[in-house]
Amino acid sequence: MDTIKFNSGTVRLIAHRGLSGLEKENTCSAFVAAGNRSTFYGIETDVHRTADGRFIIIHDDNTGRVGLDALTVEESTFDTLRKLQLTDVDGKRGRIDLHLPELMEYIGICQKYEKYCVLELKNRFRASDIYKIMSMIEKAGYLDHMIIISFHLGNLVALRRRYPETPAQYLLSEWGDGDLETLKKYSLGLDINYKSVTRAIVDSVHEAGLEVNCWTVNEKADGEALAAMGVDYITTNILDKA
Repeated sequence: MDTIKFNSGTVRLIAHRGLSGLEKENTCSAFVAAGNRSTFYGIETDVHRTADGRFIIIHDDNTGRVGLDALTVEESTFDTLRKLQLTDVDGKRGRIDLHLPELMEYIGICQKYEKYCVLELKNRFRASDIYKIMSMIEKAGYLDHMIIISFHLGNLVALRRRYPETPAQYLLSEWGDGDLETLKKYSLGLDINYKSVTRAIVDSVHEAGLEVNCWTVNEKADGEALAAMGVDYITTNILDKA
């Protein structure tokens, strides 16, 4: 199922860090849980570059919140990070399958379950690393199922130099003067904190021929209100029932 029907409209659901309302965020378990639910159109995750130039899946800049041991992600090697056993959703270690995925494990799970990949480029990436990521995904034959998102406009500008047609969304906490012009200039969709969304914003982005995503929505009433405004995507930890 590509879309879910709320009382006031139709919207595509994106599983935030996988189905993180049930499974440990940004793990293969969370990605598979989302993949197994037909209500999800796509699976969102976060990628960092390690100290040795590989790409690993985690939201935070260090591992303390998800793995107890606080390692700085971009100053650690891939193998060091990979060996870290993560805690489960109860905050305790015990499951040997919970570790930080590498980028292509995430891509492979999305590909298996035919879900769109919504990939956030965390922090500022070198353009060469962005192109390396895209080349890896292209080689896997899944570039046509990608949406790239980032809070860092420079990442998206670099993406546009070589991948002008790949869907991309600019992450914002709040809507400000000049944001619409930025979206139009670089052909970027909007991915914004749902508390900042208004119908006027949605209408202005749509009038520019662009799409609106919003994060992170976990209550049905909020989903209903956003659907009524006409948003195209809702990113959620758990919301999967209309």
